[in-house]
Amino acid sequence: MQGVEGVFVSSLKQRDGKMSYKICLVSVVSVGVLVGCAANSSSTEPRSFVDAVPKTGSPLPYQVLRNDLQDVRTGKAFEIRNGGYGSAMTGHPDHPNQFYALTDRGPNATYTGALGKGKMFPVADYTPRIGLFEVQADGSIKQLETILLRRPDASLITGLPNSSALGGTGETPYDAQGNAILEDPSQPYNKQTNPIKLDDYGLDGEGLVAMKDGTFWVSDEYGPHLVHYDSNGVEIGRINAFKNDPRVTYHLPAVLQNRRANRGMEGLAVTPDNSTLVGIMQSTLANPNKAAQKSDVTRIVSVRLDNGQTEQYLYRQEKAQNSNSELAALSGHEFLVDERDGGFMFGGLSGQANPNVQKQVYRIDLNSGTPLSSVALSASVTRDAKLGLMIDGLTLEQYVGQEGWSALAKKGIKPVSKTLVVDVAKRLDYPHDKMEGLWVIDQHHLGVLNDDDFATWSTQGKLEQKYLDQKRVDDNRLYVLNVDLSTASQ
Repeated sequence: MQGVEGVFVSSLKQRDGKMSYKICLVSVVSVGVLVGCAANSSSTEPRSFVDAVPKTGSPLPYQVLRNDLQDVRTGKAFEIRNGGYGSAMTGHPDHPNQFYALTDRGPNATYTGALGKGKMFPVADYTPRIGLFEVQADGSIKQLETILLRRPDASLITGLPNSSALGGTGETPYDAQGNAILEDPSQPYNKQTNPIKLDDYGLDGEGLVAMKDGTFWVSDEYGPHLVHYDSNGVEIGRINAFKNDPRVTYHLPAVLQNRRANRGMEGLAVTPDNSTLVGIMQSTLANPNKAAQKSDVTRIVSVRLDNGQTEQYLYRQEKAQNSNSELAALSGHEFLVDERDGGFMFGGLSGQANPNVQKQVYRIDLNSGTPLSSVALSASVTRDAKLGLMIDGLTLEQYVGQEGWSALAKKGIKPVSKTLVVDVAKRLDYPHDKMEGLWVIDQHHLGVLNDDDFATWSTQGKLEQKYLDQKRVDDNRLYVLNVDLSTASQ
C-alpha cells in the first residue's frame, strides 16, 4: 500500500471541563504505524526550576482517599492519601518543567485472612493512574492532570491481582475489615459460584514511559505485563510472557513468568528514538523456585516495538535481594539504574537511625554485557523453554548463587558494566525507604521521586500511618540533584 497523508486526531484530553484534541499530519504506511504526532516542542522553556527545588525536596500535592480507619499504633484515625505517585516517573517529551508519575495498584498491606495469605486493599476500587505534574518557578509542584488507566473498552481497571494463568501468585484480596473481596459481596464465598474477585486487567504498575506520540507504556509487578495506553489511559496494546493471552501483540521471554512475587518489572525506559523498550526486573527471579530468588543477579530485557524481537542481559546488584526500582535512558544503550535497599535512614517508626542505607543511581551500558541470545550452546550450556539459559542443568539464578559470577564469566557470560553516578542517601540524607522515580532533566540534573505507599503502613496486617521517623509522615517528594549525565552517544 502506498503511503498517504491525512489528518489524524492523535489524542483527546479533558482540561478544565473541556475536551481538547491534538491534531497532526501523519503518514500512514503499509504496516499501519502512525508517526510524526509529537506536540510542538517547548525545548526553549527555561529550566531555572532546578535551582528552586530545595535540598529537602518539593512535596507533591495529594488528596485524602479516606480517614476513617484506626491507626493500630495510636488508636486514632489516620489518612490514606493519594499520594502514591512514586512508583515511576518520566519527563514530559515536550515540556522541560513537567513530568509524569505513576501509582501502583493502590493502598495495600500484607494480610492473612480466612482464605489464606494475601493483601488488604483498604480502597478496593482504586484505579491505578498517571499524574502530570509541573515544577513551578519557585520549585513547588502543581498537578495538571490525572489519567485513570482503562481497559480497551474504556472501563476503569483496578489494582486487584491477576489470575494465576496470567501471572497471579495466589494473593487473596481483602477489604479494610478483613473480608475477602468477592465477585458478589452480598453473597458468601463459594469457589465455583462466588469466587474471589480477580482482575486480569489489574495492574501493579512500577515502570512508566511517555512516548513522543502522546501514548504511554507501563510495566508492572503482576505478569509482568507491558501495557500500551493512549493519551486518555485506554489500553491499546500489550506485551507479556503468556503465549495463550489473546490480548498480546508480542511476547516477553517466558522465563520472566518466574518473577519473584511483588518484585516484577520495576523499571521501564525507551530508547531516545522510541524504537525499543528496555525493562529491568526488581530482584532475582524465582527461577526455577523460591530457593533461587535470594541472590544478586537480575535481568534486563529489551523489546523492539517494530517486530517484537527481545534480548536479555544480566545486572549484578550490590547486595543480594536489593531492589532495582527504576530505569532511565541516556542513549540507545546507556541507562541509569536506581538500586536501593528497603531501609529508612531515620528509622521509620522505630526511630533507630540507619545511616548506611543504600539509595544509589548507577550508569550501565548494555553494550558491555553479554546478550543471552548470543551464548553458544553446548553439552553443558542449553536452553529451556520456560527456564531460559541453563548451565550444567542449573538456571542462571541457581548457577550464580552456587558457583558465583567468576564461574559464569568463564562460561562467557558477563553482566552489564555499572558505575556509580550518585549516592542519593549520602548526598541528601534521604529519609525515604523507597526511591523509585528517576527523571533525566538534562545532562547536569537528575530528578528523584519516592514512593510514599499512600502514606499507609502495616504491622502484622494492621493498618497504620507511614512515618519516616517518629514525627514525619511519608509523602511524595521531588528532589533535584546536580550530576554528570553527559554521554558520548546520544
